[in-house]
Amino acid sequence: MVNIVSNKEQIKRIRTYVEGLDEVMQNGIPEGSVILVAGTSGTMKSSLAFSIMYNQVLHENKTTIYFSLEQSYWSLINHAVNLDFDMSQVNTVIIHDINKLDNKIKEIRASQTGNFVIVDLGALRKQIKDTKIGEQGDWINVIKNIIRRFKEEATLDIITLDSLSALYILSRFENPRLELFHIFEFFRDIGVTSFLISEMPLDKSRFSEYGVEDYLSDGIIYLERTDQYRKVIRSIQIVKMRATDVDLDMYTLYFSNGKFKAMYGGKAPLV
Repeated sequence: MVNIVSNKEQIKRIRTYVEGLDEVMQNGIPEGSVILVAGTSGTMKSSLAFSIMYNQVLHENKTTIYFSLEQSYWSLINHAVNLDFDMSQVNTVIIHDINKLDNKIKEIRASQTGNFVIVDLGALRKQIKDTKIGEQGDWINVIKNIIRRFKEEATLDIITLDSLSALYILSRFENPRLELFHIFEFFRDIGVTSFLISEMPLDKSRFSEYGVEDYLSDGIIYLERTDQYRKVIRSIQIVKMRATDVDLDMYTLYFSNGKFKAMYGGKAPLV
C-alpha cells in the first residue's frame, strides 16, 4: 500500500549516524529508499553501509540483512571488528547454509532486539553449485526470496547488497536496462531501505556499470578518495536524495574508533 504524506514531518527517515551528514539532509534518508553507494575502490563504501546498518541495529533495534556476494562472513566480521565495531553488542545472525534458513527466520522472529543478519552468498554458491541455480546463475531470485521470507515471516528494515558489480557477473543479464528496472522496483516495492554498493570506474565517468542505476535510484551517496602528500583523503557527497532538502556540497570523511564523521571543507566532485 502506498503511503502518501500530507506534510514533510510525516516522512520517516533512516539516520546514517555519520556525524555532520544527517544534519544536512533533514536528519536522514527517507525510509524505503533505494540508495546507490558509489565510489572507486578503497573509498570505504562497504564500511559506510555496514556502519549505517550496525548503528540502526544497535540504537534503534532494526533488523538488517547484509548480502555479501564475494567476501566471506568471517572475513567481513573480522574486518568490522578491526574497525572497532563491537559485534558483541548486536545480535549477529549468519546465513551460510540455505538448509538452515527456516531456523534463522525463527530466531529473528523470537528476538526481542535488533538483528544484524549476514548472508554469505559465496558460501551458498559453493553449497548449491551443482544445482539448477548454480548452472543458470539466477542469484537475483535467491536474494529476492530471502528478502521476501524475512519480510513476510519475521521482520526486515534495511538491506545492503555488496556489490552490484558482483551481482552482474553472477546474473548474466540479457537486457540490462529492463532487468535493472525490475530489480530496483522490487527493492522499492518490498518496503525496506536498500543500500546498493556500486563500484565506479577509475576515471569516475559514471556512478555505475550500466549508467542507468543512478536514474533508477532514489538517492546517491558518492565517496571519493584522493592522495595528497602521502596521505589518503576521503570525501563524501549526497549527489541526490528524493523527498529531501539536502546540502549537495562535498564533505571530508573521517573514520575513527568505529565512527564516521563528515566535515565541511571538501572539494567539488570530478563527475
